Amino acid sequence: MSPSQALQDPVFRAYLWVIFGSLGIGGMVLGFLSLGLRKELGSIWSTYRSWLILAPIGLAVVFAGRVPTILGITLLSVFGFKEFARASELDRDRWITTIVYAGIVTVGAASLLSLPLSEGSNLEWYRCFVALPVFVIPLILLVPILRNRARGELQRVSLGIVGFIYIGWMFGHLGCFTNSLNPYGYLLYVIFATELSDVAAFTFGRVFGRHPLRSEISPKKTWEGALGALAISMILPWLLRFSFPEFGPWQLILTGLIVGVGAQLGDLSVSMNKRDIGTKDMGGLIPGHGGILDRIDSLIYVAPLFLHMASYYHQLR
Repeated sequence: MSPSQALQDPVFRAYLWVIFGSLGIGGMVLGFLSLGLRKELGSIWSTYRSWLILAPIGLAVVFAGRVPTILGITLLSVFGFKEFARASELDRDRWITTIVYAGIVTVGAASLLSLPLSEGSNLEWYRCFVALPVFVIPLILLVPILRNRARGELQRVSLGIVGFIYIGWMFGHLGCFTNSLNPYGYLLYVIFATELSDVAAFTFGRVFGRHPLRSEISPKKTWEGALGALAISMILPWLLRFSFPEFGPWQLILTGLIVGVGAQLGDLSVSMNKRDIGTKDMGGLIPGHGGILDRIDSLIYVAPLFLHMASYYHQLR
């Protein structure tokens, strides 16, 4: 991945049209609803304006190349965990948070190891990446032992492990796409399709929603919204098949299921954490979206599931 490769890559150029075209169509639809039909859209305009900034920034980072992309993903993980630690008050424990931060940085470093670490294999970087929880989790568990404490430590240790696995390692799989044979197709599809699934869930829920999906976790989410998002996610792999021409029908179906189900599981999982903590948003950095973690939560399941599915059927590198 590099600026010159991006300019020559037909998949990257196609996504420029897809993403900016989607933003243009979305703006016209919102304008028609707001000005033509006099609909009160409230925070939807704020969300849309945020996307006008976020989408170009994301494309610019991917265009800049593999290293900037991995660094950007790592920074998102770091700030996402910072929001999680602050909301759950884990940030009071410097030992555990320092280990998690170090683990997240190591996840990014492992993604950067694209060259083989030993002769005869070009996937040593991936083995290192996959093995990281085996080292980071015992380090977190070691903290109360070194402190010689037991009371109250289980909660802090559990939060540290969840934070690393969820925000650092699972979301960090996104950086592995940059090391694949099809980096632009995989990476841009996963991000675009997941975010579109979020928009579809919100839209279908707002228009047709009647039955709560998980009332105690996220009262505004509905079965109608979830099914609408799943339907869009199942159609999208066929519409954007240029992203992965090597995929057969079964892989396209699995791709739709991974995005349609995985995005909502990630969203609901973080919503469960927020509900238990007692906060609406993990942060307020992005108008209309909340914090970094509120924006990337849907990718937490999708990124690793899609990567492992693709590597199972096709050579990763």
